[in-house]
Parts: sequence; C-alpha cells; structure tokens
Amino acid sequence: MVSSKKKGVFGKILDLRKKKDPKSSEAGPERDFVEGLVSTKDIIAPSAIEVDFNHIRINNKYYRTLFVAGYPRFVGMNWLSPLVNFDASLNVSMYIYPIDGKEILDDLRRKIAEMEAELSTDIQRGKIVNPATQAKLEDALNLQADLVKGEERFFQFGLYVTISCDEKKELDKITKNLESSLGALMIISKKTTLQMEEGFITTLPICDDRLKITRNMDTTSLATTFPFVSSDLSDDNGIMYGINEHNGSLVIFDRFGMENYNSVVFATSGAGKSYMIKLEVLRSLMLGTEIIVIDPENEYEDLCEAVGGQYIAFGYSEDSKINPFDLSLMVEEGENALNSKVLALHKLLKVMLGKLDPIEESMIDKAVMAAYKMKGITPDTETQNKEAPLIEDLYKSLIGMEEEKAQSLAARLEKYIKGSFAGVFNQKTTVDLKNKFVVFGIRNLEEALRPVAMHIILDYIWTVIRRDLKKRILVVEEAWVLMKHEDSADFLRGIVKRGRKYFLGTTTITQDVDDFLQSEYGKEIVTNSAIQILLKQHSAAIDKIGEVFYLSEGEKQLLLTADQGEGIFFAGQNHVAIRVIASPDEHRLITSDPSEILKMKKQADVLKEAMRSKPAKLTSHKAPTPTPTPTPTVISAPAVESKDQNLAGGKLAVEVVGEDDKTTSEFDLEEKIKKLEEKEKVEIEKHKIAKDEEERVKKETEEQKKKLVGNFGSFGKLPKYGELFKSSGGGKLPPLPVMPKITKAQVPVKSPIAEEKPTGLPEENKWTEHNKKINQDFKKGPPVNAEPVKTDGEQNKKDKKENVSYEEMFG
Repeated sequence: MVSSKKKGVFGKILDLRKKKDPKSSEAGPERDFVEGLVSTKDIIAPSAIEVDFNHIRINNKYYRTLFVAGYPRFVGMNWLSPLVNFDASLNVSMYIYPIDGKEILDDLRRKIAEMEAELSTDIQRGKIVNPATQAKLEDALNLQADLVKGEERFFQFGLYVTISCDEKKELDKITKNLESSLGALMIISKKTTLQMEEGFITTLPICDDRLKITRNMDTTSLATTFPFVSSDLSDDNGIMYGINEHNGSLVIFDRFGMENYNSVVFATSGAGKSYMIKLEVLRSLMLGTEIIVIDPENEYEDLCEAVGGQYIAFGYSEDSKINPFDLSLMVEEGENALNSKVLALHKLLKVMLGKLDPIEESMIDKAVMAAYKMKGITPDTETQNKEAPLIEDLYKSLIGMEEEKAQSLAARLEKYIKGSFAGVFNQKTTVDLKNKFVVFGIRNLEEALRPVAMHIILDYIWTVIRRDLKKRILVVEEAWVLMKHEDSADFLRGIVKRGRKYFLGTTTITQDVDDFLQSEYGKEIVTNSAIQILLKQHSAAIDKIGEVFYLSEGEKQLLLTADQGEGIFFAGQNHVAIRVIASPDEHRLITSDPSEILKMKKQADVLKEAMRSKPAKLTSHKAPTPTPTPTPTVISAPAVESKDQNLAGGKLAVEVVGEDDKTTSEFDLEEKIKKLEEKEKVEIEKHKIAKDEEERVKKETEEQKKKLVGNFGSFGKLPKYGELFKSSGGGKLPPLPVMPKITKAQVPVKSPIAEEKPTGLPEENKWTEHNKKINQDFKKGPPVNAEPVKTDGEQNKKDKKENVSYEEMFG
C-alpha cells in the first residue's frame, strides 16, 4: 500500500472520531439543515468504540495492532510467508515511501565517514574492532555503489499487523503466537501500546499511516517483501486434487463451479497423468458424478471392476458394437435428426476413408441419404424411429452408382464390410449405458482402427448425453490420436465447447504436446478448459508449453524437474504448484506401475490359495471300542460337520471352514494375509500341543502293551496268536488294547490298527464286526497246523507271512 500526502475520500469518511467544528459550518438554518442529514459516515459508523491502552473494541470485536521494529540482516524470497499464511484473522498493511536518491547518497557518505572514523580510532587505540560496525560499513559501501550505478533505488518501508477476534483471551493467545512466529524469522515486533486507535486506522484500506514507523530498504530488499507469493485453491465443495507445494494447504476444487467444466492434462509418459485422473474419477463418483472414459490401453479396467462399473470392450470377437448410423431422437430446437447425423457421418467417413475431394463428398452425401431411404427413413421426423442402416447399406448404395469415383469410394469402404476390418463397425448397436461409471476399452483394436473407434464412441456418447441431462465427466485418454485427424479433432472441440449446456465436463489427456498444440482445434480445447494441469514435461516441449501457458522460467524449471505426480494446477486465473496424493486403498486401485501390479497379483494368488485351504477345524465322534479306557485331557475346538478321516481308537472329522463368504477385495488384501498368518501361528501351536499329547498317549500305550505281553517280552520275538493260545492253556485271548479317545483339537495320527481295519462294511459297524471275529477265532482254538513255540526267537518264514505278530499289531 503506497501512501499519499493528500487524504482520500475514504479516509475522510472513516475518520470516525473527528469532531465537527461549528465555526467552520455555515451559519443559520442552512447549517442546521446540513447537520440534520444522515451521511454515509453515520451509516457505516459502529455503534460503540472502546479504546484501551493495549487493544481497541468496536461493537463486540477486539483489535490489536503490532508494528515491525527490526528486520534480519539477510532475507530470502517469500520470507513473509508465515505471516501471510498465519492461521488467524489478520489485516496486514505495508507502506512504501520512495526516497530521493541525492538525499540518501549524502546521508550515506556521512554515515560511511563516521563508521570509517570509528573503526580507524579503534585500530589506532589497539581496541578490538566492533564486528557490527564493520558489517554496517560493508553494507553501506555496497549500497552506495549500487545507488551510484542506478541499479538500486531507496525506499522507506513500514509493516503493520492488526489482529481481530471475538474474545480478549483469544486475542492475547493469538498475539503471543504471532510474536513467536515472527521471532523465529528474526523479526522484532511490538504492540502499538497507547496508540491502538492510530494503529487500527493505519491498517484500514484508506492509505493513512498514523504511526510512521519505517525502515530504510533498497529495491532488492523491498522485492522480497512482496506478499502475494502463494494462493490457495480451496473451495467449500469439490474434490481434493492434491497438496499445495508452497504452503501445504489442500487443493480442493469443484470443476462444476467454473465458467466451463472442462480440463486438459499435459505430461510425459510416466509422469502420473492417468494416476491423477483416476483419482479424480474415483472421488467424483463418491459425490454422485457419472463418469464415461475412453480407454485405449485398458488402464481403467481394474478400477471399473472394483467399483462395480460397466466395462465395454471393443474388438473383433467382442459382443459390444455401435452402429454409427443410429439417429439421435434428442436434437436441439430447429435441428433435424437425420440432417445432423448425415453431417456427423461426413466427418466419420473422412476418418475412415481419408481425404475426400468435393465430388467424393457429394457422392458420399447421396449414398448416405439413399441408405437411409432404403430403410424408410426420411427428413420427416415420423419416419426416424425405424431401424437405422448399416455401413454395408452405404456400401451397396455406392456400388449401385455408375460413377467411377463412387466405385473407388466403395472399394475403399469394402475393408470395413468384408475385408480385414469386417465385423467391428458393421453391426447393430448392442451397447447400453446403464451404470454411473462406464469405460470403453479399445485396446484389442488395431492401431489403424483406434481413431475410427474413438470417433464412433464419442459420437455415441454425445448422443446419450443430450438424451438425458446429468452431471457427467467424459475422460478422453490419449487425445493426440484424435488430433491427427482434422475431423475428429473438430468433433472433440465441438463437444468441449458445447458440453456445458448438457452439464458435461470433458477431460482431455495427452502426452504428445506438439501434435496437440500444433492443431488449431487443440488450442481451442485448451482455451475452453477452465482447469489446466501440467505435470512433468520433456525439455523438447517445455518452450511450447511455456508459450501457451505463459510460464515463468522458474515454473518451466519446476516442470522439468518434477517428480511423479507433481506439477502446476491452473484454475481460471489462479495456479499453484501441486503434488498429487492418494490413500493406500485408493493407490491400490489406481496404480499402473507394473511392479506394483505384479506384486499385488502375487499377493492375491497367495490369498486365493490360502482361502482354498483355510485353517482346519476338527471335531471328534465317538466310535465303539472293545473296552473303555480313560480319555486324556486335550484342548477342544468347536465341532463342525465335515468329511471323516480315520484315527486309531476313533473317528476324526476334518473340514476346512472359512470365516465368511465375502468376496476378497484388494482393499483388505494385506490385512487378510496378516490375519491368515496369525491363524497359521495358532494352528502350529495347536499342532505342537497335539503332538505332545500324542507322545504321552503313545507312552501309555507302550506301558499297556508290556503289561499285556508279560513274560513273553524276554523272547527274541513275540509268539503268534495260536502259540499264545497254547501257552495260556486255551481260552479267550485278553482283549486288544484300546487307544485313548482322540478329541477335537488333536492332529490326525497314522495308526497301524486303522490300516488293518476291515473294509466293505458300513463305517459305524466295522470295528464291532472286527472285534467279534477276533473273539470267535480264540473260541475255536489254535490253528490246525500250529507249530510249537521256538525258544530261540526265530520264526518260520511261512508263519511270518501268514500270521500277524504283536509287534506288527501294536507298533
């Protein structure tokens, strides 16, 4: 704020405490009449003003003014940023007074002479030279040289800050915080004690410096105090695009609050342009905005699937088809659907067939009209609900013409009918947009067909958009493909310019800056986009970018050295340096980094495999045994119905049971893997407990075997069934030892008895029948051909094959 010697009109109006001088007023009734009028000053004046020695209260609001009394010796650009961005209600006023160069040079000479004399005296007297005086002399000499050369001018600078708040305590708190912030910058600030009224008026926008507390500054120093060093782009509504690199504030913006809803994105490959737009898409969907994307590289397929969108793939073997001859039943007033479609087909056919001369255009026009007429469609609106023709109908119309150029056009069109490109565009429309998020994928098409496909899809989208008015964003990836064809570029420009009428915002993304900006249509798209986003640029394109967007050298350098997701965000007349950030869950959905995608796929495969073999939960079922035995105490687990698995002395059921039937999502992939690892640790611990229990059971079994065998243990080998029967004097063989009951939590243990279990009987009867058979064999007596017991411990090989020893039975 530059002061003036003359007091302005606003200064006179807002001088609230000035008293009227009766002597200067006109005498008589005229004076009384003037004093009785209501002036502007009376209207805007507050109802009450209370002036204290360290604050002032106007109505119910408190104010306190501070002035800057001391500055640091060296400062850099943007050194007042903490003051400008201070989180409180402040009025900051700067007063700049130009000083005549001759006067300041005279003062400098005198000051320089005084400091030189002081230093010389100190040296002569043998005193230590004062470093502060030496530094001041050095600065004065440099300033004198710059002033003489005309490189610098001299000014006086005053800086004042007025704090305002609703409570006195809050005023004291903010004052303390502000003084601390300024103190960190080596700035000395003081309250205007006993001059609060003068301080308050000084910071009003009336250019009246009542305090006159200034500091000498040259041009270079004064330039660093420029306060407009950063700006915030933060709306009450909208989505977050990223973080302001200058001050760390959030860049929250609503594109539908601008004069138009379009945006353009320029960046080199790998700079993060698709990442940023996918983030915008994801956040816009949460606010109810419908999104349509033309995706040449299938980058949006995973995102579309994750949010339940509609992915429409185009290709030779795909079911999705669009007939470019379909008519739009929604047209603007004064338009005819057929005539509008014929004009649109002219542009499409130029993309398909190449450049057309006037005669060929005329033939195309006749052939198109003839194709519609064959289907009974005419300019009469009542006939325009009939089924539209196909490209092959246009081909037939051209073949039916006698002109040589018509035959040439038919030959050029033939590849789309029955040539190498057949089956892609010569079909009835099967696409129906029925989702809030629709992605058209054209990756499966040949490079030569992509411009045609993008043009047809754009025309179809434009038809749908005009039919139903909704808040929508159309994302056109790799827009440079359309810029190569003049008619496609013209069509895209038309959508950009007319989209606002249909509540449509178009986002145009490209990495080929030259191709885009060399086209006149490309430049118009840029000028008709309220939001412009520049990420990392190549050195070959930076000059062109700088020319179009009026970038400074610093901004050019920023774009050349930017990291992924960093750049400049333009919104209307404002722009900020931005850094795009996403939450971890958002990042998983939108990243296109191949290494990250591969890592996530591996994690997904691990999780799927783990979910197939989920932790087993065990349950035990009682099985009939010959004789009851004590059951050891084991840790139990919840019983579940399951498939059975055999275990010695009982039957053990095992089933893989999942936590729930929910579909695994990438959002909780890592969390699920972590939970699975924890469960595995629990299962390992359970397995260890069960193993210990198994060893204990095994030990008890061995003891039972020794009691059963008795003195036979002294022989080299145990006798067979018949020999045991003879030695014991006949009778019933002692019952077989029964394995302890295995309960729910134990891990299955392989049992030799289970292997000898008879087959062919129902599961619940096998053990009972087996035991009955053993008892009957003992009642019958020993085998007829039984041999006497051999005390040398050697057994006959034949007996070894025919009979089962106790060692084999009992392990």
